[in-house]
Amino acid sequence: MTSVLFDRIGELTTNVSEFGEGPTGLRRHAALVVDDGAVAWVGDAADAPEADDRIDVDGRAVLPGFVDSHAHLIFAGDRTADFTARMTGQPYAAGGIRTTVAATRAASDGELRANAQRLVAELHAAGVTTFECKSGYGLSVTDEERSLRIAGELTDEVTYLGAHVVPTEHADDVDGYVDTVTGAMLDACAPLARWVDVFVEDGAFDADRARTILTAGAARGLVPRVHANQLAHGPGVQLAVEVGAASADHVTFLSDADVDALAASDTVATFLPGADFSIRAPYPDARRLLDAGATVALATDCNPGTSFTTSIGFCVALAVREYGMSPTEAIAAVTTGGARALRRDDVGHLGVGAAGDLVVLDAPSAVHLAYRPGVPLVVGTWRRGELIAGRR
Repeated sequence: MTSVLFDRIGELTTNVSEFGEGPTGLRRHAALVVDDGAVAWVGDAADAPEADDRIDVDGRAVLPGFVDSHAHLIFAGDRTADFTARMTGQPYAAGGIRTTVAATRAASDGELRANAQRLVAELHAAGVTTFECKSGYGLSVTDEERSLRIAGELTDEVTYLGAHVVPTEHADDVDGYVDTVTGAMLDACAPLARWVDVFVEDGAFDADRARTILTAGAARGLVPRVHANQLAHGPGVQLAVEVGAASADHVTFLSDADVDALAASDTVATFLPGADFSIRAPYPDARRLLDAGATVALATDCNPGTSFTTSIGFCVALAVREYGMSPTEAIAAVTTGGARALRRDDVGHLGVGAAGDLVVLDAPSAVHLAYRPGVPLVVGTWRRGELIAGRR
């Protein structure tokens, strides 16, 4: 590895308060050195040390690489019919997932891999340097295992989601399917995953069955995550806090008790604006959680049914416009918030020793992510000092 100097940065968001202004450690006219894949120096451009390579940022904004803590990338098929139906007045229900299950089971490993690689390339182009990837469209022992195996080729943040919905063949035997998810399927999948997740919702899994699944996963060393409170108020958030989940995701419908529980816990509240947009759900009030002191993340929820986007910038713009978040809060949510949701302290910031993951925007300020919605502002995405998308 060689050292790389990122020079003449117009605005640097470090997320390290002692490096600059405010909680995001904002620094102007800055420079940064990545050496052997990690941040080695941050300071004024005028004081920049020598390095093996130099990137002239030319006054642009630089941020930590974005952390997408919720994505479903292993699938086949298309759900445009579902989307069209929703846009003409049909309400969303969890059962649409089974359409993708059928297509995924019929696809080859090569087809699943190629589709996922295409989506990962899109994430990189959008500035994402760390992302989570779930199974959940196989829902059989064989298909969940191969989904996780392919996901593991793409990221270390792999989530076992055998409990996405109950597959058609088990529609009349939900408890039998739970036995499979906590038995033979878990045996096959636990060695391939870091996380275990459950969709807690009418049409998916109730709290008691979800608790059984999460407890079984935890006993095999997997850390819980929960799809919670997406379509209506339910027990998902309280269950996530009870089992010590790293995150409760969606959290569209929250009671005061849910807000208090999240604020008093280490469970990150992960908003998924693309899903709320796609299913025409009411947008949640992020201020309730932020003002209560809860940790908040934003993620794409990239999936073929309800949030078919890899644009983290779009999610930032939605959160600022519709969730009541400031641009600074939204940017923190896709960097430090996402890192917290994945229990990572090496990403989401540009402190000395952190991973050399960063994004260069074709803009003078990070606020442009919300100010210019839909515009592809990312010039280059760098992971551990290596360019993975865009240009120098």
